[in-house]
Amino acid sequence: MKNTIFLKVFSGIIAIILLLSSFIFLFSFRTIKIHYITTLTYELKNLANTLSLTVIPMLKTDNIVNLDSTVKKIGRDINTRITIIAPSGKVLADSKKNPLFMENHRGRPEIRAALKKGFGTSIRYSTTVKKEMLYVAIPLNSQGKIYGVIRVSLFLSDIYTLLNKLGEKMLYSILIITLLSLIAAFIFSRSMSAPIKQLVKAFGDSANGNFDSYLNFNRKDELGDLAKSFNLMNERLKKQFKELRANKEKFGRIISSINEGLLVIDRTGKITLSNKSFQNILSESPENKFYWEIFRNPKLIDSVDRVMKENISFSDEIEFMDKIYLFSFSFVTANNELIVVLHDITKFKKLEKIKKDLVANVSHELRTPLTAIKGYLETMEDESGENFDRYLDIVERHTDRLINMVNDLLQLSELEKSDHLTEKENVDLKKLAKNVIEIFKKKADDKNISLILDAHDSVFFNCDSFKIEQMLINLIDNAIKYTDKGEVLVSIKKENNKILLKVSDTGIGIPSEYLDRIFERFYVIDKSRSRMIGGTGLGLSIVKHIVLLHMGKITVDSILGKGTTFTVIFPPSKD
Repeated sequence: MKNTIFLKVFSGIIAIILLLSSFIFLFSFRTIKIHYITTLTYELKNLANTLSLTVIPMLKTDNIVNLDSTVKKIGRDINTRITIIAPSGKVLADSKKNPLFMENHRGRPEIRAALKKGFGTSIRYSTTVKKEMLYVAIPLNSQGKIYGVIRVSLFLSDIYTLLNKLGEKMLYSILIITLLSLIAAFIFSRSMSAPIKQLVKAFGDSANGNFDSYLNFNRKDELGDLAKSFNLMNERLKKQFKELRANKEKFGRIISSINEGLLVIDRTGKITLSNKSFQNILSESPENKFYWEIFRNPKLIDSVDRVMKENISFSDEIEFMDKIYLFSFSFVTANNELIVVLHDITKFKKLEKIKKDLVANVSHELRTPLTAIKGYLETMEDESGENFDRYLDIVERHTDRLINMVNDLLQLSELEKSDHLTEKENVDLKKLAKNVIEIFKKKADDKNISLILDAHDSVFFNCDSFKIEQMLINLIDNAIKYTDKGEVLVSIKKENNKILLKVSDTGIGIPSEYLDRIFERFYVIDKSRSRMIGGTGLGLSIVKHIVLLHMGKITVDSILGKGTTFTVIFPPSKD
Protein backbone atom coordinates (compact mmCIF):
# COMPACT_ATOMS: atom_id res chain seq x y z
CA MET A 1 0.00 0.00 0.00
CA LYS A 2 1.28 3.44 -0.92
CA ASN A 3 2.25 5.60 2.06
CA THR A 4 0.41 8.80 1.06
CA ILE A 5 0.65 12.28 2.58
CA PHE A 6 -2.91 11.85 3.89
CA LEU A 7 -1.99 8.67 5.76
CA LYS A 8 1.21 10.21 7.11
CA VAL A 9 -0.52 13.39 8.35
CA PHE A 10 -3.62 11.62 9.64
CA SER A 11 -1.70 8.83 11.39
CA GLY A 12 0.68 11.41 12.86
CA ILE A 13 -2.21 13.48 14.24
CA ILE A 14 -3.89 10.31 15.61
CA ALA A 15 -0.68 9.34 17.37
CA ILE A 16 -0.31 12.83 18.88
CA ILE A 17 -3.98 12.92 20.00
CA LEU A 18 -3.77 9.45 21.59
CA LEU A 19 -0.51 10.26 23.34
CA LEU A 20 -1.82 13.60 24.62
CA SER A 21 -5.15 12.03 25.69
CA SER A 22 -3.40 9.22 27.56
CA PHE A 23 -1.01 11.65 29.19
CA ILE A 24 -3.78 14.06 30.18
CA PHE A 25 -5.93 11.23 31.55
CA LEU A 26 -3.12 9.63 33.57
CA PHE A 27 -1.71 12.94 34.79
CA SER A 28 -5.13 14.35 35.68
CA PHE A 29 -6.29 11.17 37.37
CA ARG A 30 -3.10 10.94 39.43
CA THR A 31 -3.28 14.64 40.32
CA ILE A 32 -6.93 14.33 41.36
CA LYS A 33 -6.17 11.19 43.35
CA ILE A 34 -3.30 12.87 45.20
CA HIS A 35 -5.38 16.00 45.78
CA TYR A 36 -8.36 13.96 47.01
CA ILE A 37 -6.25 11.87 49.40
CA THR A 38 -4.52 15.03 50.65
CA THR A 39 -7.90 16.66 51.27
CA LEU A 40 -9.16 13.56 53.12
CA THR A 41 -5.97 13.51 55.15
CA TYR A 42 -6.53 17.04 56.40
CA GLU A 43 -10.24 16.33 57.01
CA LEU A 44 -9.25 13.30 59.09
CA LYS A 45 -6.73 15.44 60.94
CA ASN A 46 -9.43 17.98 61.74
CA LEU A 47 -11.70 15.13 62.82
CA ALA A 48 -8.96 13.79 65.09
CA ASN A 49 -8.47 17.21 66.64
CA THR A 50 -12.23 17.40 67.32
CA LEU A 51 -12.33 13.91 68.84
CA SER A 52 -9.32 14.67 71.02
CA LEU A 53 -11.51 17.07 73.02
CA THR A 54 -13.68 14.11 74.05
CA VAL A 55 -10.90 11.54 74.47
CA ILE A 56 -8.35 13.52 76.53
CA PRO A 57 -10.62 14.00 79.64
CA MET A 58 -11.32 10.24 79.65
CA LEU A 59 -7.60 9.44 79.45
CA LYS A 60 -6.87 11.80 82.32
CA THR A 61 -9.33 9.85 84.55
CA ASP A 62 -8.19 6.44 83.20
CA ASN A 63 -11.75 5.71 82.19
CA ILE A 64 -10.61 3.13 79.59
CA VAL A 65 -13.84 1.07 79.53
CA ASN A 66 -16.01 4.06 78.74
CA LEU A 67 -13.32 5.23 76.27
CA ASP A 68 -13.60 2.05 74.17
CA SER A 69 -17.41 2.12 74.09
CA THR A 70 -17.40 5.83 73.26
CA VAL A 71 -14.94 5.29 70.40
CA LYS A 72 -17.01 2.41 68.99
CA LYS A 73 -20.20 4.51 69.11
CA ILE A 74 -18.58 7.53 67.44
CA GLY A 75 -16.94 5.30 64.78
CA ARG A 76 -20.30 3.81 63.87
CA ASP A 77 -21.91 7.22 63.67
CA ILE A 78 -19.28 8.74 61.34
CA ASN A 79 -18.34 5.47 59.56
CA THR A 80 -14.70 6.03 60.38
CA ARG A 81 -12.30 3.77 62.22
CA ILE A 82 -10.90 5.35 65.38
CA THR A 83 -8.01 3.97 67.43
CA ILE A 84 -6.61 5.29 70.74
CA ILE A 85 -2.99 4.27 71.43
CA ALA A 86 -1.01 4.84 74.64
CA PRO A 87 2.46 6.46 74.35
CA SER A 88 3.89 2.96 74.90
CA GLY A 89 2.09 1.69 71.78
CA LYS A 90 -0.60 -0.27 73.59
CA VAL A 91 -4.01 0.01 71.94
CA LEU A 92 -6.45 1.46 74.51
CA ALA A 93 -9.57 1.63 72.32
CA ASP A 94 -10.64 0.82 68.74
CA SER A 95 -13.92 1.35 66.95
CA LYS A 96 -13.70 -1.92 64.99
CA LYS A 97 -11.80 -4.44 67.08
CA ASN A 98 -11.28 -5.47 70.69
CA PRO A 99 -8.14 -3.59 71.83
CA LEU A 100 -7.14 -6.51 74.09
CA PHE A 101 -6.39 -8.64 71.05
CA MET A 102 -4.58 -5.98 69.04
CA GLU A 103 -0.78 -5.89 68.77
CA ASN A 104 1.40 -3.04 69.98
CA HIS A 105 1.25 -0.04 67.55
CA ARG A 106 4.39 1.74 68.70
CA GLY A 107 6.17 0.81 65.44
CA ARG A 108 3.47 2.04 63.12
CA PRO A 109 4.88 4.85 60.90
CA GLU A 110 1.97 7.22 61.50
CA ILE A 111 2.29 6.68 65.32
CA ARG A 112 6.03 7.34 65.29
CA ALA A 113 5.55 10.48 63.17
CA ALA A 114 2.74 11.76 65.45
CA LEU A 115 4.81 11.34 68.61
CA LYS A 116 7.89 12.86 66.98
CA LYS A 117 6.49 15.60 64.71
CA GLY A 118 2.97 16.15 66.03
CA PHE A 119 1.30 14.68 62.92
CA GLY A 120 1.57 11.40 61.03
CA THR A 121 -0.08 9.84 58.00
CA SER A 122 0.31 6.56 56.14
CA ILE A 123 -1.34 4.47 53.42
CA ARG A 124 -0.81 0.76 53.98
CA TYR A 125 -2.37 -2.62 54.32
CA SER A 126 -4.02 -3.26 57.69
CA THR A 127 -3.28 -6.70 59.16
CA THR A 128 -6.16 -6.25 61.57
CA VAL A 129 -8.99 -5.57 59.11
CA LYS A 130 -7.19 -7.08 56.11
CA LYS A 131 -7.71 -4.03 53.90
CA GLU A 132 -5.68 -1.09 52.55
CA MET A 133 -6.36 2.05 54.59
CA LEU A 134 -5.50 5.74 54.96
CA TYR A 135 -4.22 6.50 58.47
CA VAL A 136 -3.96 9.93 60.14
CA ALA A 137 -2.59 10.27 63.71
CA ILE A 138 -2.08 13.17 66.11
CA PRO A 139 -0.80 13.20 69.71
CA LEU A 140 -3.29 13.70 72.58
CA ASN A 141 -1.55 16.59 74.25
CA SER A 142 -2.85 18.52 77.24
CA GLN A 143 -0.84 21.13 79.12
CA GLY A 144 2.42 19.81 77.66
CA LYS A 145 1.75 16.19 78.57
CA ILE A 146 1.10 13.51 75.94
CA TYR A 147 -1.58 11.06 77.12
CA GLY A 148 -1.52 9.03 73.92
CA VAL A 149 -2.25 9.13 70.20
CA ILE A 150 -5.58 9.27 68.41
CA ARG A 151 -5.63 7.68 64.96
CA VAL A 152 -8.48 7.94 62.50
CA SER A 153 -8.57 5.96 59.23
CA LEU A 154 -10.71 5.26 56.19
CA PHE A 155 -10.84 2.28 53.87
CA LEU A 156 -9.12 3.20 50.55
CA SER A 157 -11.55 0.93 48.72
CA ASP A 158 -14.22 3.52 49.38
CA ILE A 159 -11.91 6.23 48.07
CA TYR A 160 -10.94 4.18 45.01
CA THR A 161 -14.61 3.52 44.24
CA LEU A 162 -15.19 7.25 44.16
CA LEU A 163 -12.03 7.86 42.13
CA ASN A 164 -12.96 5.13 39.64
CA LYS A 165 -16.33 6.78 39.04
CA LEU A 166 -14.54 10.07 38.55
CA GLY A 167 -12.00 8.38 36.21
CA GLU A 168 -14.83 6.88 34.14
CA LYS A 169 -16.37 10.30 33.68
CA MET A 170 -12.98 11.72 32.73
CA LEU A 171 -12.39 8.85 30.30
CA TYR A 172 -15.74 9.41 28.62
CA SER A 173 -14.98 13.10 28.29
CA ILE A 174 -11.53 12.41 26.83
CA LEU A 175 -12.93 9.83 24.40
CA ILE A 176 -15.51 12.34 23.17
CA ILE A 177 -12.81 15.01 22.79
CA THR A 178 -10.52 12.47 21.03
CA LEU A 179 -13.28 11.44 18.65
CA LEU A 180 -14.01 15.07 17.80
CA SER A 181 -10.28 15.68 17.38
CA LEU A 182 -10.00 12.69 15.03
CA ILE A 183 -12.86 14.01 12.92
CA ALA A 184 -11.15 17.40 12.80
CA ALA A 185 -7.82 15.71 11.98
CA PHE A 186 -9.46 13.74 9.16
CA ILE A 187 -10.93 16.92 7.68
CA PHE A 188 -7.60 18.76 8.09
CA SER A 189 -5.63 15.88 6.54
CA ARG A 190 -8.02 15.76 3.62
CA SER A 191 -7.71 19.51 3.11
CA MET A 192 -3.92 19.14 3.08
CA SER A 193 -3.63 15.98 0.98
CA ALA A 194 -6.15 16.89 -1.74
CA PRO A 195 -4.19 19.87 -3.14
CA ILE A 196 -0.93 17.95 -2.73
CA LYS A 197 -2.40 15.12 -4.83
CA GLN A 198 -3.32 17.68 -7.48
CA LEU A 199 0.24 19.06 -7.32
CA VAL A 200 1.72 15.57 -7.68
CA LYS A 201 -0.47 14.86 -10.71
CA ALA A 202 0.34 18.25 -12.25
CA PHE A 203 4.09 17.75 -11.74
CA GLY A 204 3.78 14.26 -13.21
CA ASP A 205 2.07 15.66 -16.29
CA SER A 206 4.84 18.27 -16.66
CA ALA A 207 7.52 15.60 -16.28
CA ASN A 208 5.87 13.66 -19.12
CA GLY A 209 5.87 16.75 -21.35
CA ASN A 210 2.25 17.80 -20.82
CA PHE A 211 2.32 21.47 -19.76
CA ASP A 212 -1.44 22.09 -19.99
CA SER A 213 -2.12 21.38 -16.29
CA TYR A 214 -3.51 24.33 -14.32
CA LEU A 215 -3.99 24.52 -10.53
CA ASN A 216 -6.65 26.67 -8.87
CA PHE A 217 -6.88 26.02 -5.12
CA ASN A 218 -8.68 29.25 -4.12
CA ARG A 219 -6.53 29.35 -1.01
CA LYS A 220 -4.70 32.27 0.55
CA ASP A 221 -2.01 30.23 2.24
CA GLU A 222 1.33 28.70 1.19
CA LEU A 223 -0.39 26.03 -0.92
CA GLY A 224 -2.17 28.76 -2.85
CA ASP A 225 1.17 30.53 -3.44
CA LEU A 226 2.67 27.20 -4.50
CA ALA A 227 -0.13 26.68 -7.03
CA LYS A 228 0.44 30.16 -8.49
CA SER A 229 4.21 29.51 -8.71
CA PHE A 230 3.57 26.16 -10.39
CA ASN A 231 1.26 27.71 -12.96
CA LEU A 232 3.85 30.39 -13.74
CA MET A 233 6.63 27.80 -13.95
CA ASN A 234 4.52 25.59 -16.20
CA GLU A 235 3.83 28.45 -18.59
CA ARG A 236 7.53 29.29 -18.82
CA LEU A 237 8.48 25.63 -19.29
CA LYS A 238 5.87 25.27 -21.99
CA LYS A 239 7.29 28.28 -23.82
CA GLN A 240 10.92 27.15 -23.37
CA PHE A 241 10.17 23.59 -24.49
CA LYS A 242 8.39 24.95 -27.52
CA GLU A 243 11.45 27.05 -28.37
CA LEU A 244 13.75 24.12 -27.61
CA ARG A 245 11.74 21.81 -29.85
CA ALA A 246 11.86 24.39 -32.64
CA ASN A 247 15.61 24.84 -32.18
CA LYS A 248 16.09 21.07 -32.14
CA GLU A 249 14.17 20.69 -35.38
CA LYS A 250 16.14 23.58 -36.88
CA PHE A 251 19.40 22.05 -35.67
CA GLY A 252 18.34 18.69 -37.08
CA ARG A 253 17.59 20.24 -40.46
CA ILE A 254 20.95 22.04 -40.47
CA ILE A 255 22.84 18.86 -39.53
CA SER A 256 20.98 16.86 -42.16
CA SER A 257 21.67 19.45 -44.85
CA ILE A 258 25.44 19.51 -44.27
CA ASN A 259 27.23 17.81 -47.15
CA GLU A 260 30.12 16.76 -44.92
CA GLY A 261 29.68 13.66 -42.82
CA LEU A 262 29.23 14.36 -39.10
CA LEU A 263 29.03 12.13 -36.04
CA VAL A 264 29.26 12.52 -32.27
CA ILE A 265 31.01 9.95 -30.05
CA ASP A 266 30.50 9.88 -26.27
CA ARG A 267 33.14 9.09 -23.65
CA THR A 268 32.43 5.35 -23.79
CA GLY A 269 33.11 5.26 -27.55
CA LYS A 270 29.48 4.93 -28.59
CA ILE A 271 28.17 6.95 -31.55
CA THR A 272 25.25 9.05 -30.27
CA LEU A 273 24.52 11.19 -33.34
CA SER A 274 25.18 11.12 -37.08
CA ASN A 275 23.85 13.12 -40.01
CA LYS A 276 22.42 11.86 -43.30
CA SER A 277 25.66 12.48 -45.21
CA PHE A 278 27.61 10.17 -42.93
CA GLN A 279 24.85 7.56 -43.09
CA ASN A 280 25.06 7.73 -46.91
CA ILE A 281 28.81 7.10 -46.71
CA LEU A 282 28.19 3.92 -44.68
CA SER A 283 24.85 3.02 -46.31
CA GLU A 284 23.52 2.45 -42.78
CA SER A 285 22.89 4.27 -39.49
CA PRO A 286 25.86 3.99 -37.10
CA GLU A 287 24.06 5.33 -34.03
CA ASN A 288 24.29 3.29 -30.77
CA LYS A 289 27.29 1.43 -32.20
CA PHE A 290 30.91 1.75 -31.08
CA TYR A 291 33.21 3.69 -33.39
CA TRP A 292 35.65 0.78 -33.80
CA GLU A 293 32.77 -1.28 -35.21
CA ILE A 294 32.23 1.35 -37.93
CA PHE A 295 35.67 2.67 -38.88
CA ARG A 296 37.73 -0.57 -39.12
CA ASN A 297 40.78 1.49 -40.01
CA PRO A 298 43.81 1.31 -37.66
CA LYS A 299 44.95 4.88 -38.37
CA LEU A 300 41.43 6.24 -37.87
CA ILE A 301 40.90 4.27 -34.64
CA ASP A 302 44.30 5.43 -33.32
CA SER A 303 43.37 9.04 -34.11
CA VAL A 304 40.08 8.78 -32.19
CA ASP A 305 41.84 7.09 -29.24
CA ARG A 306 44.46 9.83 -29.15
CA VAL A 307 41.92 12.67 -29.23
CA MET A 308 39.78 11.12 -26.48
CA LYS A 309 42.80 10.34 -24.33
CA GLU A 310 44.53 13.72 -24.66
CA ASN A 311 41.35 15.88 -25.03
CA ILE A 312 42.75 17.67 -28.07
CA SER A 313 41.56 18.68 -31.54
CA PHE A 314 43.34 18.07 -34.85
CA SER A 315 42.82 17.15 -38.51
CA ASP A 316 44.27 14.39 -40.65
CA GLU A 317 43.86 12.97 -44.15
CA ILE A 318 42.70 9.33 -43.89
CA GLU A 319 41.52 6.86 -46.49
CA PHE A 320 38.06 5.55 -45.61
CA MET A 321 35.49 3.59 -47.64
CA ASP A 322 37.69 3.74 -50.77
CA LYS A 323 37.88 7.54 -50.60
CA ILE A 324 40.18 10.10 -49.05
CA TYR A 325 38.65 12.25 -46.32
CA LEU A 326 39.97 15.12 -44.24
CA PHE A 327 38.90 14.04 -40.74
CA SER A 328 38.46 16.93 -38.28
CA PHE A 329 38.45 15.75 -34.65
CA SER A 330 37.17 18.18 -31.99
CA PHE A 331 36.81 17.13 -28.35
CA VAL A 332 34.17 19.07 -26.37
CA THR A 333 35.31 18.93 -22.75
CA ALA A 334 32.05 20.34 -21.34
CA ASN A 335 30.02 17.42 -22.77
CA ASN A 336 32.80 14.80 -22.78
CA GLU A 337 32.00 14.18 -26.45
CA LEU A 338 34.06 13.92 -29.62
CA ILE A 339 32.75 15.57 -32.80
CA VAL A 340 34.09 14.12 -36.05
CA VAL A 341 33.57 15.86 -39.41
CA LEU A 342 34.48 14.18 -42.71
CA HIS A 343 35.40 16.34 -45.72
CA ASP A 344 35.59 14.36 -48.97
CA ILE A 345 38.84 15.53 -50.60
CA THR A 346 39.17 12.66 -53.07
CA LYS A 347 38.73 14.97 -56.10
CA PHE A 348 41.19 17.49 -54.70
CA LYS A 349 43.78 14.80 -54.09
CA LYS A 350 43.31 13.53 -57.64
CA LEU A 351 43.70 17.08 -58.99
CA GLU A 352 46.79 17.53 -56.83
CA LYS A 353 48.26 14.33 -58.24
CA ILE A 354 47.45 15.47 -61.78
CA LYS A 355 49.13 18.83 -61.05
CA LYS A 356 52.23 17.13 -59.63
CA ASP A 357 52.40 14.76 -62.57
CA LEU A 358 51.96 17.70 -64.95
CA VAL A 359 54.77 19.65 -63.27
CA ALA A 360 57.03 16.61 -63.36
CA ASN A 361 56.24 15.80 -67.00
CA VAL A 362 56.58 19.40 -68.17
CA SER A 363 59.84 19.76 -66.28
CA HIS A 364 61.21 16.60 -67.84
CA GLU A 365 60.09 17.74 -71.28
CA LEU A 366 61.64 21.20 -70.78
CA ARG A 367 64.94 19.99 -69.44
CA THR A 368 66.12 18.28 -72.63
CA PRO A 369 65.57 21.17 -75.12
CA LEU A 370 66.86 23.71 -72.58
CA THR A 371 70.02 21.70 -72.09
CA ALA A 372 70.48 21.45 -75.85
CA ILE A 373 69.92 25.21 -76.27
CA LYS A 374 72.45 25.96 -73.53
CA GLY A 375 74.99 23.65 -75.17
CA TYR A 376 74.65 25.27 -78.60
CA LEU A 377 74.78 28.75 -77.02
CA GLU A 378 78.08 27.89 -75.38
CA THR A 379 79.36 26.67 -78.77
CA MET A 380 78.20 29.88 -80.43
CA GLU A 381 79.96 31.96 -77.76
CA ASP A 382 83.26 30.43 -78.74
CA GLU A 383 82.72 31.41 -82.38
CA SER A 384 80.97 34.80 -82.11
CA GLY A 385 82.24 38.37 -81.96
CA GLU A 386 82.16 40.82 -79.06
CA ASN A 387 78.79 42.49 -79.97
CA PHE A 388 77.14 39.18 -80.55
CA ASP A 389 78.50 37.88 -77.23
CA ARG A 390 76.41 40.39 -75.22
CA TYR A 391 73.17 39.00 -76.68
CA LEU A 392 74.32 35.46 -76.17
CA ASP A 393 75.03 36.26 -72.48
CA ILE A 394 71.46 37.44 -72.01
CA VAL A 395 70.06 34.31 -73.69
CA GLU A 396 72.36 32.10 -71.62
CA ARG A 397 71.40 33.81 -68.35
CA HIS A 398 67.70 33.29 -68.99
CA THR A 399 68.32 29.74 -70.14
CA ASP A 400 70.18 29.06 -66.86
CA ARG A 401 67.27 30.52 -64.96
CA LEU A 402 64.82 28.22 -66.78
CA ILE A 403 67.05 25.20 -66.15
CA ASN A 404 67.30 26.08 -62.43
CA MET A 405 63.55 26.48 -62.25
CA VAL A 406 62.99 23.10 -63.93
CA ASN A 407 65.46 21.43 -61.56
CA ASP A 408 63.76 23.04 -58.54
CA LEU A 409 60.34 21.96 -59.82
CA LEU A 410 61.55 18.39 -60.25
CA GLN A 411 63.04 18.37 -56.78
CA LEU A 412 59.85 19.87 -55.24
CA SER A 413 57.73 17.33 -57.13
CA GLU A 414 59.80 14.45 -55.75
CA LEU A 415 59.50 15.86 -52.21
CA GLU A 416 55.72 16.15 -52.49
CA LYS A 417 55.38 12.59 -53.77
CA SER A 418 57.11 11.10 -50.73
CA ASP A 419 55.21 11.48 -47.44
CA HIS A 420 57.99 9.89 -45.35
CA LEU A 421 61.74 9.37 -45.36
CA THR A 422 63.14 6.05 -46.52
CA GLU A 423 66.90 6.66 -46.57
CA LYS A 424 67.99 7.72 -43.09
CA GLU A 425 71.37 7.63 -41.40
CA ASN A 426 73.05 9.11 -38.36
CA VAL A 427 74.58 12.35 -39.71
CA ASP A 428 77.01 14.77 -38.06
CA LEU A 429 75.31 18.08 -38.86
CA LYS A 430 78.45 20.07 -37.98
CA LYS A 431 80.49 18.19 -40.57
CA LEU A 432 77.67 18.42 -43.14
CA ALA A 433 77.33 22.19 -42.66
CA LYS A 434 81.10 22.64 -42.92
CA ASN A 435 81.09 20.90 -46.33
CA VAL A 436 78.20 23.06 -47.59
CA ILE A 437 79.94 26.25 -46.43
CA GLU A 438 83.03 25.25 -48.46
CA ILE A 439 80.83 25.20 -51.58
CA PHE A 440 79.83 28.85 -51.04
CA LYS A 441 83.23 30.09 -49.78
CA LYS A 442 84.25 31.61 -53.12
CA LYS A 443 80.82 33.16 -53.73
CA ALA A 444 80.91 34.79 -50.28
CA ASP A 445 84.48 36.03 -50.76
CA ASP A 446 83.54 37.56 -54.13
CA LYS A 447 80.90 39.66 -52.32
CA ASN A 448 83.27 40.34 -49.39
CA ILE A 449 80.87 38.55 -46.98
CA SER A 450 82.05 36.55 -43.95
CA LEU A 451 80.65 33.00 -43.96
CA ILE A 452 80.82 31.66 -40.36
CA LEU A 453 79.96 28.27 -38.79
CA ASP A 454 79.03 28.31 -35.07
CA ALA A 455 79.00 24.67 -33.90
CA HIS A 456 81.29 23.88 -30.98
CA ASP A 457 80.34 20.21 -30.66
CA SER A 458 79.26 17.56 -33.11
CA VAL A 459 75.49 17.24 -33.31
CA PHE A 460 74.18 13.94 -34.67
CA PHE A 461 70.78 13.61 -36.31
CA ASN A 462 69.09 10.55 -37.83
CA CYS A 463 68.00 11.99 -41.18
CA ASP A 464 68.24 11.92 -44.98
CA SER A 465 71.68 13.53 -45.42
CA PHE A 466 71.10 14.47 -49.08
CA LYS A 467 67.85 16.37 -48.29
CA ILE A 468 69.34 18.12 -45.24
CA GLU A 469 72.29 19.14 -47.45
CA GLN A 470 69.83 20.55 -50.04
CA MET A 471 68.06 22.46 -47.24
CA LEU A 472 71.35 24.04 -46.08
CA ILE A 473 72.40 24.85 -49.67
CA ASN A 474 69.13 26.68 -50.33
CA LEU A 475 69.20 28.60 -47.02
CA ILE A 476 72.87 29.66 -47.33
CA ASP A 477 72.54 30.48 -51.04
CA ASN A 478 69.48 32.58 -50.28
CA ALA A 479 71.30 34.42 -47.45
CA ILE A 480 74.33 35.25 -49.67
CA LYS A 481 72.12 36.39 -52.57
CA TYR A 482 70.29 38.94 -50.43
CA THR A 483 73.30 40.14 -48.39
CA ASP A 484 75.53 42.86 -49.81
CA LYS A 485 77.81 43.32 -46.82
CA GLY A 486 78.43 41.87 -43.38
CA GLU A 487 78.17 38.15 -42.67
CA VAL A 488 76.18 34.95 -42.97
CA LEU A 489 76.18 32.88 -39.75
CA VAL A 490 75.26 29.18 -39.57
CA SER A 491 74.76 27.89 -35.97
CA ILE A 492 73.97 24.34 -34.86
CA LYS A 493 73.33 23.24 -31.27
CA LYS A 494 71.23 21.02 -29.04
CA GLU A 495 68.73 22.63 -26.67
CA ASN A 496 66.21 20.81 -24.44
CA ASN A 497 66.95 17.58 -26.33
CA LYS A 498 66.00 19.27 -29.63
CA ILE A 499 68.26 20.32 -32.50
CA LEU A 500 68.34 24.04 -33.38
CA LEU A 501 69.78 25.05 -36.75
CA LYS A 502 69.91 28.77 -37.63
CA VAL A 503 71.01 30.63 -40.77
CA SER A 504 71.34 34.36 -40.10
CA ASP A 505 72.43 37.17 -42.42
CA THR A 506 72.94 40.93 -42.28
CA GLY A 507 71.20 41.51 -45.59
CA ILE A 508 68.35 43.66 -46.79
CA GLY A 509 65.73 41.94 -44.61
CA ILE A 510 62.12 41.08 -45.38
CA PRO A 511 59.15 43.41 -44.78
CA SER A 512 56.89 42.04 -42.01
CA GLU A 513 53.81 41.93 -44.28
CA TYR A 514 55.54 39.36 -46.54
CA LEU A 515 56.82 36.97 -43.84
CA ASP A 516 53.70 34.76 -43.94
CA ARG A 517 54.03 34.06 -47.69
CA ILE A 518 57.76 33.52 -48.29
CA PHE A 519 57.40 29.72 -48.22
CA GLU A 520 54.85 29.71 -51.04
CA ARG A 521 55.90 28.50 -54.50
CA PHE A 522 57.13 31.14 -56.95
CA TYR A 523 56.53 33.87 -54.35
CA VAL A 524 59.15 36.60 -54.88
CA ILE A 525 59.22 39.87 -52.93
CA ASP A 526 61.54 41.87 -55.27
CA LYS A 527 60.99 40.46 -58.77
CA SER A 528 63.60 42.70 -60.46
CA ARG A 529 66.31 41.65 -57.98
CA SER A 530 65.24 38.02 -58.25
CA ARG A 531 65.58 38.06 -62.04
CA MET A 532 68.94 39.75 -61.74
CA ILE A 533 70.37 37.12 -59.35
CA GLY A 534 68.56 34.19 -61.01
CA GLY A 535 66.05 33.30 -58.24
CA THR A 536 63.23 30.86 -59.07
CA GLY A 537 60.95 31.46 -56.04
CA LEU A 538 61.03 27.73 -55.19
CA GLY A 539 64.02 27.47 -52.85
CA LEU A 540 62.17 28.18 -49.58
CA SER A 541 59.28 25.89 -50.61
CA ILE A 542 61.82 23.08 -51.01
CA VAL A 543 63.32 23.94 -47.61
CA LYS A 544 59.92 23.81 -45.91
CA HIS A 545 59.08 20.41 -47.44
CA ILE A 546 62.40 18.96 -46.29
CA VAL A 547 61.83 20.27 -42.73
CA LEU A 548 58.29 18.83 -42.61
CA LEU A 549 59.50 15.45 -43.88
CA HIS A 550 61.83 15.37 -40.84
CA MET A 551 58.90 16.29 -38.52
CA GLY A 552 60.53 19.65 -37.87
CA LYS A 553 59.45 23.25 -37.75
CA ILE A 554 60.84 26.34 -39.51
CA THR A 555 60.34 29.98 -38.54
CA VAL A 556 61.69 33.28 -39.84
CA ASP A 557 62.55 36.56 -38.08
CA SER A 558 63.57 39.62 -40.03
CA ILE A 559 64.26 43.32 -39.52
CA LEU A 560 64.15 45.42 -42.65
CA GLY A 561 67.65 46.71 -43.51
CA LYS A 562 69.33 44.68 -40.72
CA GLY A 563 69.00 41.06 -41.69
CA THR A 564 67.03 37.81 -41.53
CA THR A 565 67.25 34.64 -39.42
CA PHE A 566 65.76 31.28 -40.44
CA THR A 567 65.38 28.89 -37.46
CA VAL A 568 64.86 25.15 -37.99
CA ILE A 569 63.89 22.99 -35.00
CA PHE A 570 64.17 19.20 -35.31
CA PRO A 571 62.69 16.83 -32.71
CA PRO A 572 64.85 14.21 -30.94
CA SER A 573 65.93 11.38 -33.26
CA LYS A 574 64.11 8.05 -33.03
CA ASP A 575 66.34 5.27 -34.27
